[in-house]
This record gives sequence, structure tokens and C-alpha cells, in this order.
Amino acid sequence: MASTQCYALVAPDDNREQPTVADLKKDLERGNDHIKIETMRQILTAMVNGESLPQLLMHVIRFVMPTKNKVLKKLLHLYWEICPKTSADGKLKQEMILVCNAIRNDLQHPNEYIRGATLRFLGKIREPELLEPLVPSCRACLEHRHSYVRKNAVFAIHAIYKHSPQLVPDTPELVHAFLLTEADMACRRNAFVTLCVADSQLATQYLKEHLAQVVEWEELLQLAVIDFIRKKGQEATTADRAKFLRCMFELLEVPSHSVKYEAATTLVTLTSNALAIKAAAACFIELVVHESDNNVKIIVLDRLDDLHTTNPGTLTDLAMDVLRVLSSPDLEVRRKALRIAMDLTGQRNVQEVVLFLKKELAKTQDQSYDQTAEYRHLLIRTIHNCAVRFSDAATEVVHALMDSIGDFNTTSAIEVINFVREVVEKFPDLRPSILERLLASLLDFRSGQVLRGALWILGEYALDIVTIDDTWAKLRQAIGEVPMVAAEQRLEEADAPEADAAADATAHAGSSARKVLPDGTYASESSMIPSTTDSAKDRKRAGQDRPCIRALLHKGDFFVGTALANTLVKLVIRYSELVAETPLVNARRAEAMLIMASMVRLGQSQYVHSPIDEDAQDRIMACLRALDNLTTPDDPIATEDFLRECKAAFTNLLTEDAAAHGDGQRTKETQTAQPDDLITFSQLAKKTDTGAADAYEVDVLRATGDVVRTDSVSKLDTIVQLTGFSDPVYAEAYVTVNQYDIMLDVLIVNQTADTLRNLTLEFTTLGDLKLVEKPGEHNLAPHAFYSIQAHIKVSSTETGVIFGTIYYDGPTAGESTCVVLNDVHIDIMEYIQAAKCDEMQFREMWTEFEWENKVAVTTQIDDLRVYLDHILKLTNMSCLTPENALSGDCGFISANLYARSIFGEDALASLSIEQHDGGAITGHIRIRSKTQGIALNLGDKISLGQKALATH
Repeated sequence: MASTQCYALVAPDDNREQPTVADLKKDLERGNDHIKIETMRQILTAMVNGESLPQLLMHVIRFVMPTKNKVLKKLLHLYWEICPKTSADGKLKQEMILVCNAIRNDLQHPNEYIRGATLRFLGKIREPELLEPLVPSCRACLEHRHSYVRKNAVFAIHAIYKHSPQLVPDTPELVHAFLLTEADMACRRNAFVTLCVADSQLATQYLKEHLAQVVEWEELLQLAVIDFIRKKGQEATTADRAKFLRCMFELLEVPSHSVKYEAATTLVTLTSNALAIKAAAACFIELVVHESDNNVKIIVLDRLDDLHTTNPGTLTDLAMDVLRVLSSPDLEVRRKALRIAMDLTGQRNVQEVVLFLKKELAKTQDQSYDQTAEYRHLLIRTIHNCAVRFSDAATEVVHALMDSIGDFNTTSAIEVINFVREVVEKFPDLRPSILERLLASLLDFRSGQVLRGALWILGEYALDIVTIDDTWAKLRQAIGEVPMVAAEQRLEEADAPEADAAADATAHAGSSARKVLPDGTYASESSMIPSTTDSAKDRKRAGQDRPCIRALLHKGDFFVGTALANTLVKLVIRYSELVAETPLVNARRAEAMLIMASMVRLGQSQYVHSPIDEDAQDRIMACLRALDNLTTPDDPIATEDFLRECKAAFTNLLTEDAAAHGDGQRTKETQTAQPDDLITFSQLAKKTDTGAADAYEVDVLRATGDVVRTDSVSKLDTIVQLTGFSDPVYAEAYVTVNQYDIMLDVLIVNQTADTLRNLTLEFTTLGDLKLVEKPGEHNLAPHAFYSIQAHIKVSSTETGVIFGTIYYDGPTAGESTCVVLNDVHIDIMEYIQAAKCDEMQFREMWTEFEWENKVAVTTQIDDLRVYLDHILKLTNMSCLTPENALSGDCGFISANLYARSIFGEDALASLSIEQHDGGAITGHIRIRSKTQGIALNLGDKISLGQKALATH
């Protein structure tokens, strides 16, 4: 049974009471057009929602069809479109003869709007018996004086020829003759599209004759030409293809953005010539720069990225042009443009790219700049990657960043100091200048994280006596006077006389000046006035007058103290290796031990905001004992631990990062055709062979939801049984999830020997799911099959449930049956995909996100790594923790997991598990997200996955 096609959707008014058939007949019999219009709207709404209403057909013919009201005629066309026009035996109803006569009269109407609207309506009719008497009138409309009638007449003949070619067998010759004499561009566009479908060779001949005028045509006709060339260009001869390519090059210069985009896309499908690829890429860049819609910018940038991926090395000269996109205010557009520009950056243009990025970074110093912090962080990361890849750019870049590190915020400064740490290891020639600039700006650092990075660099790479002495002097300035507690006590004693004098002055001022209250009484406030000396002392203790390291220690940041202790130990050990005089070494060693002891004493005193923690105290004491045990200049234990192992660990970390980056590059570059690869012809290829389809065909498949599946994933894997085999009606659904759309292809089988009348399938949803349209009613013959499609929209990443019922009438009157269907659960994993982010981004999001769900680990798995892999597979998340941190057998694993949804939502997870002596694994998984739905649904997914695993 063929499904009824409908091209119109009418929004129902759920708040209004639906009238009965008798009420509708009564309203149609009235002579008021306004009442008839409202009644027709109610009829259309009911029919779109599944009610056929065959009783109203003659009333519509008698009381609505003779009208001259244009709105009512439009509603009448919608009614003819969706009403059943055939009887149960498949023949055209007798009443349609009257309808056909009325349509023919409208096709000959003197009003051009009525003619054009009727011709548009004919394009939606599929019954040959109804169309055959109307063909002569359609042909006559091709010669009408008004272009609106002519362009609709062409498309009406196009629709008739497409579905019933026997009715208009001479369509190619008719449309070709129309094209040669037509002057209106809209009519010519419709005629050319019709000719392309009817006779492609005749369309090619016409296009070749008028190829020189294509640039002067209007946008719609140009798009039709581009679409025809894209489909038929591969089949054309060499000479014709050359002409088509020249036409595409010319269309890249037209003012229309849509024509430019389609021409560039078609150009790269017709040829792989480097000149054509560059011209298409340049056109894409111009579109991104001049287009105002951010969504369009992102789409075009994705197309540019795909073009670079399929043609590596061809677009290298366009890196600077891509950087013009940074003028866009949208951060996502900037991020994508910078990533593409980095892929296009090579040894030849790296200096220009770095210079441009430095200018952009200088612009971010202005606080009024839009999204300053995030954009600056993005620029610094890009410059970092550029300097690491190309050593020639490292010198200029690192010095420019270090000169302005004090002007950056904490996040950007941390990124810069990490960048400096990597450069100073990879490029030994830059170490002297980097250390010099680092020492010059050390006192300007106010962030503990930045200062720890700077101290680590100074401790590892101060290798000669001069650098060690300069570093030591600068550290003493940053530390201040030692012992620290004694210095604080002297400051407090010096402030005591000033405090007493200020208190006496305050008391005198309070007794000599009285305040008059609103009720007329006096108020004495001398005892409530704070001391100005105390406030000054508080400002000093807050760190405003202290050096940077001293100020952080007073704030309670003793993690900086541990970094300082490690740096002092490294400097003393290296100094002992370079200096032969024992008194000098002992003096430097004693000074370092005094600083460490002072930090411990300060942390235990009342002069800090928070006392020193046990970990920091143990670490500082370990460094103190290491210097105490340094009896010989070449102590193997201290030298190996502080000088060799620490630097070796950092070198290994950089090597692993470089290897991972190199593997990704190699994977991207090796996706090319080999000489012995099989040649796949699209005409002979299977549907599952995605390599045969071009980019345009792949986009069409994605847009229509026709997901290409591999042989290992069959259609049977996503079939959900809705009813039992013993039910009178058997139903099963094939569920297709395509990002924001869910399609249910429901197969209904009548297992009885009776005809099921008015069978209706109804769905209701739970969650952020919305049913697009309601399936209509159908009559199902005995043991017959029927397929119904239902489309559901998804608006957020939440687990949804679809409920359904089937209603039908039996063979006897008044007998109605309801079959309740099984629930269809839409898994949240359909919307979550594995993604990557760096450690700093993960920490920022972890701090920012407010929704958290903590799931306890209960599993029968007895291997920590197997459990981690199970969670990754269960949640579609990627593990951000490097492999070397997960290796080994320590009985404990802590890992960070990350994923993104198709709606752009981030999902974070922190897994902490340990294994006891008996083999049992315990721990918890903390999930964080910006929305509550992801956190809760991911937690439920993990809990259900653990329960299912426990039952096996």
C-alpha cells in the first residue's frame, strides 16, 4: 500500500475543541468566506493529524470549490493534495471528475496568480487519470504573457514528466524550444532544470552554446548550471570538461556568495589540479572573511580543512590568507582558523605567520578587546606549537613572550612559562638569553604556578658559575630577609610604639569631637574607630610590600617553598661541582639550609594566613637533609636524584609528546592512494563503499540520514521488537539516530485473517524529544505488511524514552482494539563522542562546572586497567592521562576522562580506583558537566553497566 504524500504541515491548536463532522458540514454550507476559511483550516488540521474525513468531500466540492476567494482557493489546493482521491479498489473516485473540471477552469483563469498557484499545485499530484485532461492547459500556459505563470507551467510539466512521462512524451523538445525564446531568468532556470532531467545531452548542448553568458545570468540559474556540471562533468569529453572548468573559474568571481561556494566545491570535484585547488581555497577564504554568519564561516572552514586534508602541501601559500579570518569576533571561528593555519604553516612562511600572531597577541593587551583572556590563551598555544615545530621561529617568539609575561593573566602566564620550559630544553643555544630574561622579570611574577615553573627552569639550566651566582642573587631578592620569623618579629616590635601613639591620638580625637545623632543626643565613637597603624600593618602582611616569593609564603602557598627548596639544592650541588674552594661551597650550602629552615619556621608561626601543610614540610625537610648529607662534591645520591633523574623525566615527557604528535601527523599524511590500490568505480561500487562517493554525495547521505554501515554492523543490530509474536498485530522498529534526528521505521504485520480498519500508530515521548508529525490511519489487509516512519527531534543530551500504542477497528462495528508497544529507549551514548583537550583546559572546566555526580565502583573485574578500558568503552570517553602514568602495577589508578556531545556540551570524569589484597576493586568515579542531564545520565550509564557486568 502506497503511503499518502503530503507537502504541507499545518500547526494544530491543541487548546481548541475539535468540532464534529456535522458542525463542519454546517459551517461549509454558510455563505461567509471567513467562516469557510476557518472551517477549512480545521479540516486540514484534522486530516494532517490522521483523520481522513471522507464524508466532507462533496460538501467541499459543492460549497468551497466555486469560490473566488484566493485564500480559500489556496486552502482548497492543500485539501486536494492530502485528501484520498482513490477508492478502495485503487480507481479514481467519481467526484474527482468535478475537481478536474474546476482545476482546468483555474488553469484558464484570467488572473495570473490563480493560474500560477494552480500550476504549483499540479506539481504535487501523482494520479495520471487526474493529470491527463489537464496537460493541454499546462502546455498553453507556457505562452502566457506573465512570467509567474510561465515559470510555474515549466515546473508543472517537469513534475508530470518525472512521474508520468507518457503524458508529455515531447517534454525535451518542448522545453528546449521554450528556453531558446524565453527572456525571464526565473523561467529559464526552471526550464533548464527540467531539461537536465528530461534530456541531459540536449541540456549539455544548450549549455555549450550559451557558456559565455553564464557569468551574466542570475543567481538561481547559475546554481542550476553548477549543479548540472557537478553531476555530468565527469561524463563529459575532455574538450567539454575544459570548457566547464573555465566556466567554474569565472563563477568564482561573481558577487553571489552561494554561487561562489558551489562553484568552488564543484571545481575540486572535477579536477585535482593544483591551480584549481588553490583557486577554490582562496574563494573559501574570501567567503569566510566577508560572510557575517558564524555558522556559514564554520561550515566553509570545515570545507577548507577537508580540501587541505585531501590535497596535502598544495595550500601552503595560503596560510597568511587564512589568518585574515581572525578578524571575526567569534572565538570558535578563530580557533578553527588558527588550527588550519598551523597545518598550512611551513618552513617558508613560518616567519610571516609568527609575526602576524605576535601582532594579534599585542592587540589582546587592550582590556576592551573582545574575549581577551581566551583569545590570548589560544594565540599563545598556537605560537607555542609553531615555535616547537620550527626552531628558526623559537628565538624571536620566546623572547617576545617573556618580555610581556608580566602583563598576562594567570592562565596565559602559565602557558608561557610551560612554553619557555619546553624551548629551553629543546634549543640549548637559547638557554643563556632565556635565563637572562627570566631573571630580569622574576620579581614581577605574582602567580605561584608561574613562579614554580620559573624556579624549576633556573634550577635545571643554571649550569655555569656566573649564571648560578646571578640566580642566587635574584632569589635572595625574591626571598627577602632571613631568618624570616625574626624579621617579622622586628617589624612587629618597630610598629608597637607607632601603634600606641596612634591609639592615643584616636582616643583624643574621640573625646574632643562628638557626633550628634538624628534624635539630638551625643554619640561617642572613640572605642569603635580602628587603628590606622593596624590597617597599615595588615597591608604589609598581605604582601604588598614584600618580595614575590616572600609574599606567596605569607599567603600560605608553601608549594612555592618546596619548588624553591629543590632549586636551592640543585644550585648548591652544581656549584659544588664547579667550585673547588670548600669554604665557598659550605657558605652557599649553609645559606640554603638557613632559607629552608626559615620557611619551615615561618609556616609554623602566626605570621602566615595558613600554616604549612605536612607534604610541603616533609619535602623541604628532605631537601634540608640532602644538603646536610652532602659531604663530598660528587655525592652520587644527591647528584643522581636532583640533577639527573629530574631532567631525564622531563626529557622523556617531551619525547613522548613529540612522538604522539608525530604519529598523528604520519596518520594524516599516509591517507593517500598507492600505486597498487584498486580503482573503484562509483557506478559499480556497493552502497557500503564510501570511497566511491564524492564529497557532494557524502554530504547528501549525511543530510538525509542514510548512514553507511560496515558489514560488521548490520541493520538487525538496531531493530527493537515492539510487540509479541502472539499478538494480533506484530510490530518492530528500526531505530536510526542521526545527530539531532531520530527516525523510527516501524514494520506492522497483520497476523489475523481479518482486515484491520483505521489502524493508527501513536507515539508519546519522555525527555527532550519531540514528535514531528503524527502517522495517519491505514487499512491493513489480512496477513499484510505495512511500514510507517516517524521522525523525532532531539534538543539536548539526555536519555529519552518513546512510548507507543496501536489502535485499530475490527471487522464488526464498534469493535476497537488497543495494543501497547514496548518502550524504545534512546541511549545518551548516541550523542556523546570521544574528544581531546589539554590538562589546563580540563582543570579550568572542572573548576567551572557546577553539576557533579559521584558513582561508587562495584565490579567483579579484578584488573585495574581492564576496568578503565571497560569504562572508556561504556561511556565513549577518551583518557587524557598519558600512558606512562597508567603503566606499572602499584594497585592504584587515577585517570581523567573527557568527551563532547554533538550539541557542544562537555563531559568530564575523574576515575580513582584501587585494588585490595583480595583482588577486589574499590573507588569512585566523579562526573562533572555544565548541565545536570549529562552528569546524571552518564552516572546512570556507568551504574547500569556495572550491574550488567555483575550479572554475567
